[in-house]
Amino acid sequence: MPRRPLTGVRVLDLSRLLPGPLCSLILSELGAEVIKVEDTGAGDYFRNLPPQQGGLGGAFYALNRGKRSISVDLKAPAGRELLLRLLPRCRVVIEGFRPGVMDRLGLGFEALREVNPEIILCSITGFGQTGPLAGRAGHDINFLALSGVLAAGGTPDGPPGLPGIQVADVAGGALWAAIRVLAALQGGGGGHLDVSMTEGTMAFLLPWIGDMMFGGRPLARGEDMLNGGLANYNTYRTSDGKHVAVGALEPKFWDALQGALGLEAGAGEPGEPRIARQSSELVERLGQRFAAGTRARWAEELGRVDACADPVLEMDELAGHPQHRARGCFFTLEDPERGPLTQLRLPLDGEPRQEPAPRQGEHTDQVLAEAGLAGEEI
Repeated sequence: MPRRPLTGVRVLDLSRLLPGPLCSLILSELGAEVIKVEDTGAGDYFRNLPPQQGGLGGAFYALNRGKRSISVDLKAPAGRELLLRLLPRCRVVIEGFRPGVMDRLGLGFEALREVNPEIILCSITGFGQTGPLAGRAGHDINFLALSGVLAAGGTPDGPPGLPGIQVADVAGGALWAAIRVLAALQGGGGGHLDVSMTEGTMAFLLPWIGDMMFGGRPLARGEDMLNGGLANYNTYRTSDGKHVAVGALEPKFWDALQGALGLEAGAGEPGEPRIARQSSELVERLGQRFAAGTRARWAEELGRVDACADPVLEMDELAGHPQHRARGCFFTLEDPERGPLTQLRLPLDGEPRQEPAPRQGEHTDQVLAEAGLAGEEI
C-alpha cells in the first residue's frame, strides 16, 4: 500500500456539520491525524441527526470516521489554554465560525502563531473574512444564489432549480479548503487561509465568465448547450418512471444514439452550440421514444453503442452498479459496536481508514496525556 503523503501531520478540526469535517476527512484519508474538537454541550450537530445507529447519525459517521474526538469548552479560559497546549504538535487548524469568533475566544491567527509560528489556520465561511457580508449567516442556497450558479439551472420560464446536494458546502468549501491546506503544507511555513464558499462556487463559472468577457452572453437558464437547451444533452423519462441521461453532443454520438433508438439518421438535427432553444419537436420525439421502453431496456441497448447515454441512478443503486463495484467505490467498515457498515470511499489512492467515527470526547484524556498533561491536570 502506498505511503499516505500526510503521515505525521496533525490537524485540529474545530468545525461542525459538512464543509470543515469533509475537508478534514480528506486530509485524514491522505494520512493526517485529525483531532475533532467539540464543545462540552451538544458537540457537532450532525451527531444527533437521524437516521442513527448506536447514538451516531449516519452523516456524522461518514464524515468523521477515522478521527479522534476531544471535548473542550473553548469559552472558558482553561479550555483556551488547553487548546494552546495542543498547538505545538499541530500543523493545521480548521474552523468554520463566523469571522471574529476565533479572535473573541483568544484563538485568532496571531494568538495561534505566537504558540506555533508554522501553524496553518483554515477558516471556512460563507462569504469570507472581509466584505459587507462577512458576518452574515447563510446556507448553501444563499451561497449558490450570490455566486451566480443557482441562476444557471432550471427551466427558461421557471424559477432557478435547486441542485440535489449542497454544492457550495462540498465543492465550494470543503474541496477548496483541502486544496489550499495541501498547497500551504507543500509551501512550508504557516498562514491564515480565507476560504469563502461563495467564491469557491463562483469559480465553477470560470469558462462562461470568460466567454462573457469576450462578448458572449451570460448563461440563460434552460437555454444553453449544457443546461437543458439541447435535445441531445438532456434527460428523458422511461416507461417505468425512471430516467436516462443523454450527452450526445458530437455528431458521431448523435448518429449512434439515433440508430440505437430506431430513429432515421438525420431525422432531427441536434442544433448548433449555444443556440437559444432547440426544436421542441425534437425533444418531444426523443421523449416519446424513451417513454416506449424501460430504463433497463435502454441501458442494455445503449450500452452496446458509443452514444454517451446512461441510466440515471438513484442513490440506493450506486453500490450495485458494475462500474462502481469494479472500481471499489464502496467498502465495508467493521465497527466493533455496530457491525459491518457500507461506506463510500473517497477517490484517493490507498485503502480507506477503517477506524469508526468517535463518540463525543472519546479521546479527550488520551490526547491531553499525549500533550504532556498529568493525570491530575486532566
